[in-house]
Amino acid sequence: MNIRKVTAADLKLGMLLPWDVYGENGALLVRKGHMIASANQIAYLVERGVFEDGLPPQPALEPPSVLRKLNAAYLELHTLLQAVSHGVAPPDFRRRLDDIALMVHAAVELNVDIATASVLHNQHQATYAARHSVNTAVIAVLLARARQRSRNDVMTVTLAALTMNTGMLEHHQRWHDSSAVLDPVDHARKLAHPELSVQLLRAAGVNDEAWLNCVLHHHENEDGTGYPFGKVGAQIPLLSKLVALADRYCARVSERTYRPTMAPNGALRDMLLEARTTLDTNLVSLVIRELGIYPIGTYVRMINGEVGVVSRRGLQSTTPHVESVIGPRGAPLDVFLQRDTRNELHAIREVLTNAQVAALDAPPLRMAQVWGRAAADD
Repeated sequence: MNIRKVTAADLKLGMLLPWDVYGENGALLVRKGHMIASANQIAYLVERGVFEDGLPPQPALEPPSVLRKLNAAYLELHTLLQAVSHGVAPPDFRRRLDDIALMVHAAVELNVDIATASVLHNQHQATYAARHSVNTAVIAVLLARARQRSRNDVMTVTLAALTMNTGMLEHHQRWHDSSAVLDPVDHARKLAHPELSVQLLRAAGVNDEAWLNCVLHHHENEDGTGYPFGKVGAQIPLLSKLVALADRYCARVSERTYRPTMAPNGALRDMLLEARTTLDTNLVSLVIRELGIYPIGTYVRMINGEVGVVSRRGLQSTTPHVESVIGPRGAPLDVFLQRDTRNELHAIREVLTNAQVAALDAPPLRMAQVWGRAAADD
């Protein structure tokens, strides 16, 4: 039985009560069958009464989770792109890809901080190729919305990010897992993947030129040093530039065998340096403005020696809110402590990579410990 509070909608003058009404202390107030004779009785029962509604208890609904949405997107994208890369796209390919894009949008809208942090802390779900494409889509959505692009443009960058590497899908995981430099054959495959991706998407029935152009140009550089065509500046579509920036950030903060993982602020600093030549300066500034100097999810060491993770933005970009996960003497904390980095003792001293924190014998971070059930992955 469910115990439910009496509401005004349950009662009306002249009705016979269909249940016994109790006070919140369990004492019987009015028996079943009693006739409601006045507005005062209604007010009294609404204020104090509860009853058994006769229905079986309903299980508590699990709150929506950003990670569950993104993990579902990883798995569905992996299956879908495998088919496309082998030239056997299902007839409902576009509908299924739209559904994945909408999962990404729903995750960002549910909690943008968790979606951003997942790029750093959800790195062991699904294959690298699918995960990287979804992560790139998350960041590309943030950038397109920050530029106040239309809903169609936001969908375009999402679809382009999800499919940008279709042409090298069969090699992507192998490259990710290898510590060797690409040989000439694999290097040629890498350079050819934007054009091959477009060919495979056209074969799958995609005829959206904005989407295809976005995929085709996502490795072009401002100074003409990119590929496949060596285009420069204004020759490169804006939406391609947004996907390219998201792609670079996500790739640099991802764990890879062949190079050390970069700290988020280091990845942004490198992109800012590249803005002198290969990247659009204004758009790199947009990335930094949207992600912050200390992107959500960044590990930091504070002046007092504690190690924490940036949980949300502060009033200023240099003073985010941090959850302390390791105490000043190096012991992992059972209960995380909220720290305001405006406080002198909790000011940020340095940024740490995930690997540096793991070397401190800290247990793997469960995102729900920091951001609650909306970051649950179970």
